[in-house]
Amino acid sequence: MVDIDKQVAFWRDGSQEDMEVARELITHGRTRHGLFFAHLSLEKALKAHICRQTRELAPRIHNLVRLVELAALKPDQKQMDILAEMNAFNVEGRYPETLGLPPTPAEAQSYLSRADEVFQWLIQQL
Repeated sequence: MVDIDKQVAFWRDGSQEDMEVARELITHGRTRHGLFFAHLSLEKALKAHICRQTRELAPRIHNLVRLVELAALKPDQKQMDILAEMNAFNVEGRYPETLGLPPTPAEAQSYLSRADEVFQWLIQQL
């Protein structure tokens, strides 16, 4: 039998650590890696919600929009737009053929700021 509370804590704690890493990386000019970790942080927070909601293990998928649906959360349209835009950084971090120009430091900070808003909303609900 799976300990769901332990799974929720695992995903939540990993999410918080990954957001800290994202902030550090972007602060030090590692924008592509930082945004990958920001995506990962959101993914893990959503997986914590899925475990809590379904009482089952989280699926092995990375699409934030699909994960929010599985978590049965009700984000507003702005939050959904942020999750959709952050999906790009999951793909770029995993598949080099999809790499475009890296975001400027200002763009990366803007993405991070928006992702952090959604992250805070997700963590507050756990």
